[in-house]
Amino acid sequence: MDTVELIRVAHIMGKMAGGGVEAFVMNYYRHIDRDLVQFDFIVDSDSTVVPAEEIKDLGGHLYEVPPYQRLAEYQKALGGLLTRNAYPVVHSHINTLSVFPLRIAKKVGVPVRIAHSHATMGKGETKRNLMKLALRPFANVYPTARVACSRYAGEWLFGKGTDFAVVPNAVELGRLRFDAATRGEVRASWGAGEGCCVVGNVGRMVSTKNQAFLIDAFARLHADHPDSMLVIAGCGPLRGLLEEKAHDMGLSGCVRFPGQVNDVSRLYQGMDVFALPSLYEGFGMALLEAQVAGVSSVASNRVSSEVVLTESCRLLPLEDGAYTWAREIWAQFEHGGRKKASNDVFDRFDIDAASRKLETFYMRLYKEARR
Repeated sequence: MDTVELIRVAHIMGKMAGGGVEAFVMNYYRHIDRDLVQFDFIVDSDSTVVPAEEIKDLGGHLYEVPPYQRLAEYQKALGGLLTRNAYPVVHSHINTLSVFPLRIAKKVGVPVRIAHSHATMGKGETKRNLMKLALRPFANVYPTARVACSRYAGEWLFGKGTDFAVVPNAVELGRLRFDAATRGEVRASWGAGEGCCVVGNVGRMVSTKNQAFLIDAFARLHADHPDSMLVIAGCGPLRGLLEEKAHDMGLSGCVRFPGQVNDVSRLYQGMDVFALPSLYEGFGMALLEAQVAGVSSVASNRVSSEVVLTESCRLLPLEDGAYTWAREIWAQFEHGGRKKASNDVFDRFDIDAASRKLETFYMRLYKEARR
């Protein structure tokens, strides 16, 4: 019997900080056949949330390089690392910034170079948007393959009509399914009675996720419906400011910040309405998870419509304001009950099936590059 050669893929992660991209890669890593494909992680040295022990336990290697802001040092360190380890595949997850690692990968002879689009851009981030627009024309120069979390994100980075594959932000469907016992435990830990309206949000505490707007909307809701609670899970540089905002608005007793949670599936069990007022999203993984868990959802219309999979998910313009958002959240709560969708709605987001496809994708690219 022919032996199958192990393919070791170098994942360029940038700054690992507990965000959706990291969750995406780790989720695939846990479920991929690691006898066929192994992952190594190349992270900026100023990363703040790195699952080093889990990566090691799964057989991967973790390497730190200087942050990309020190570009000369970054490129030198990365080039040396890619050369020493002779990676056959480099998979970069840093959107428009992928031009830098993929340029180095091409220079040192890495045969398969994958650019991955996880996001787009939106209003309110002028400096970052200018950089994205300056780098976007180079998005197709150095990769040999292109992938994206959605058609929307792929067309934004690579252009309409450009060939790219959609690799879904897949999840463990069974783990997210509604469980009444878990719901009771989680709500009890929050001090939320059965009649309490629990509004939830999961995401990095950064300007893109727009949680400050959500606090404003919740303040409007809470003024009319005191038996309500807001739970914002995650970490990030704005956590202190968000906590201060909730305190200044007299909401400290009803806004919870549980921090970085390893098993977010439990959080969705305790929620009544999930709210995602992001300025932009390439896909919106948390919104997918909420729908799998059967939670009614309200999200910004700047989120890709590709993630709207159930009738209980409503897209709403941010321009409608906090009061309108508060009314829509409450309306979703009043409709009540879990909105269980048929399994086939979520089939393409099943992590086990998606991992098999990713294995095949890597192996096909590797074989083609060796011809």
